Amino acid sequence: MRATVKGRVAVFHPQGFLDGNNAPSFLTLEDIKATEALNIDMLLVSLKKVIFFNRNGLDVFIRLLLSIRNQKHIAVGLCDYDSTKYKAINTFYGENLNFSLFRSEKIAELFTPTNKSDSKTVLLYNEDPSQRSAMAIELFDYGHNPIIAQSRKEFDEKKQNPDLYYAIIEETYLGLFGQKIATRVTGNAIIYTISNFLDNEIGSTFNISYHNNSLNVGFRLFIFDAYKVVSMNVHALNFFTKLASSAAEYNATICFVGLTFEKTPESFKNDLEDAGMLFYDNMDDILKNKELLHELGGSAAAASKHTRTLNKALVNELPHFIDATVSTIAMMTNAQATKESMNVQTLEIKNSENQFASSIGFYGDIDGMIILIFPKDIAKKACELLIGETTEDEEAILDSLAEFVNIIGGRAKALLAEKKHRVDITLPRTYANVDALMEMAQNKKGVQVNLSFEGSRFVFFLTR
Repeated sequence: MRATVKGRVAVFHPQGFLDGNNAPSFLTLEDIKATEALNIDMLLVSLKKVIFFNRNGLDVFIRLLLSIRNQKHIAVGLCDYDSTKYKAINTFYGENLNFSLFRSEKIAELFTPTNKSDSKTVLLYNEDPSQRSAMAIELFDYGHNPIIAQSRKEFDEKKQNPDLYYAIIEETYLGLFGQKIATRVTGNAIIYTISNFLDNEIGSTFNISYHNNSLNVGFRLFIFDAYKVVSMNVHALNFFTKLASSAAEYNATICFVGLTFEKTPESFKNDLEDAGMLFYDNMDDILKNKELLHELGGSAAAASKHTRTLNKALVNELPHFIDATVSTIAMMTNAQATKESMNVQTLEIKNSENQFASSIGFYGDIDGMIILIFPKDIAKKACELLIGETTEDEEAILDSLAEFVNIIGGRAKALLAEKKHRVDITLPRTYANVDALMEMAQNKKGVQVNLSFEGSRFVFFLTR
């Protein structure tokens, strides 16, 4: 099969039924290699003429696409599908979805540099805020005008006037972005959702590495959404008591919301309370009570008892982290960065007023943390791009800043993937008060890079 090329997007068009037996006959390694000579930015497989597919059939194509991505560093994925196919793909790959999905070739072309001078107005919606922000930034970077719907209701209302837009973007996914492990909420709390009967399986299904790295980043409030939990046994009890013990070392708080003990021994609740767990009936009891959020740790951070040494493996990848940070900020502020200094030291911030901060962790083949100190004017510009309007609402600015930092983390993850380093990223932790960040990072030694964006000082700090 030969690929068709339009706008530097190459697309293969298989037909009929696609399963593990016949997929290799549709697309071969030779077909993929034939695209290496093409000057393309993206390589896709169209599902328009595919009547049926299963996971085994898609896997054949995905393996070939990822091989060319690793060689040519181009975007790869699937396109031309309906809602049913989109849901099936997400069901097959879930959290391991590391390739892109575009509802149509027309939409895919918007995410390539080719059309940078030909601005298009598009309507955009994705239920994942990280994906929504990532798409908006990519489209903005390529010269387009994305109209971002912040909710399904707003999206449904705006798409009633399709003539206003060149394209309506939904059920689209940018590979290597997004984080489905947990949800960041107002007040810098992380929510984990648990359900059914809890037993020893909780130890294997709960991502303890993600949790520990979230602690390292500075999260201090973790909430288990337990409305759908039926009961638990002693193995689950032991898991949660150990989790509470490790949280205590970071002065962190763990809460259960909606957990009943109708089918669980009352002594279990006593054991969990003795371990430091707190119990609430409703999520809003925590999230809408700012004083309680602050008291529980959702608005503060504290230094942990653990200090980790900066290592050579992390320092070697420093250019990739800086590139991901600088390119994203430069794009959003239309300003070029000037490096003022770079030193191995503990974090040092001058004039902490009028600044916001954020931290995001990564773990896998290498692990560490990025700390970013933003002047408030840069944070406001990021917020303006992501929500489509200016605001002085500090909470809205911090929420947008977190999404912005999530994009930086995603870009760093993609750059590391090209170097064969597989990492995952935590959700970003934001700080309205830089002093709270300094309390968390006071003993950490890392590489500090002081940058200037048209007179605004910006601090990048890489540590463990």
